[in-house]
Amino acid sequence: MATGNAIYHMSFLQAIAIGLLQGISELFPVSSLGHTVLVPSWIGGTWATLVRQESQAESPYLAFVVGLHLATAVVLLGFYFREWARLVAGFLRSLGRRKAVTDEERLAWLIVIATVPVGALGLVFEHQFRVLFAKPVAAALFLMANGVILLAGERHRRRHERAGADQPAAATGRPGRPGTRLVPMDAAAEHELSRIGVLSAAIIGASQALALLAGISREGVAMVGGLFRGLDNENAMRFSFLLSTPVIFAAGALKVPDLLGPLGNGIRPQVIAGSLAAVATSLLAVLFLTRYFRTRTLMPFAVYSLAFGLASVVRFGVF
Repeated sequence: MATGNAIYHMSFLQAIAIGLLQGISELFPVSSLGHTVLVPSWIGGTWATLVRQESQAESPYLAFVVGLHLATAVVLLGFYFREWARLVAGFLRSLGRRKAVTDEERLAWLIVIATVPVGALGLVFEHQFRVLFAKPVAAALFLMANGVILLAGERHRRRHERAGADQPAAATGRPGRPGTRLVPMDAAAEHELSRIGVLSAAIIGASQALALLAGISREGVAMVGGLFRGLDNENAMRFSFLLSTPVIFAAGALKVPDLLGPLGNGIRPQVIAGSLAAVATSLLAVLFLTRYFRTRTLMPFAVYSLAFGLASVVRFGVF
């Protein structure tokens, strides 16, 4: 029977390394859960033992990994603190007048609409899906699927840009050449995101449920959904981060009782160490990606997902 005793041997080195890995891969469009399955499996030894425990019905390693989501959510909340304050205030105002009028009010409701499908599916299926598919071969195959999804989004974005190449800049709704100042969310971005529509928000939100499969990136599928709705890479990233924050926070919070109970026996100090490591890399990731997607694309992440996924299929499916 799997108990908290099964993971007493997790070292602080392992906890910190997994925290560093989770923090950066959660926000990069490459799947944090897939990497916390595949990377320890590649290392082997006691690292691979952790992954085998993740496939158990009561998995201390799974509780540890998902619990690290709180660290990432805290970083996203801090980075977008002003935007979240405006969105919450707008949401409350719209409740009072029973109508969404301003951009922040409309965007707040779109986030709520987009969060409901993935939240409901996550509550019902998250544990079963993570336990069932948290295996190296499955994670590798889904990571390759993630690469295909990213390629599809990038192909659509390029086709959309070519179609609008002859239009004046003002008609496309695209901002001008970005400056060097780091701005999490400006008025133009808020306006564009508030206009994507209820159906689009619901579809993009529901697509995040694919992240229940180890290897599929929540940020990646949300970004691709945004690209198919005409957003550029930068605003697609912003929307994906806003949508992900409550989902990631909820996933982590739901694991707190497990970590305070028998599954957390012997690893609570490691959880703290891993969470601090995840905070550090999550902060680096959000700062990097905010600048990266101003001018660059999903292509490197798509190629990486396909290459690492294929190598992992060969490694764990053949030998």
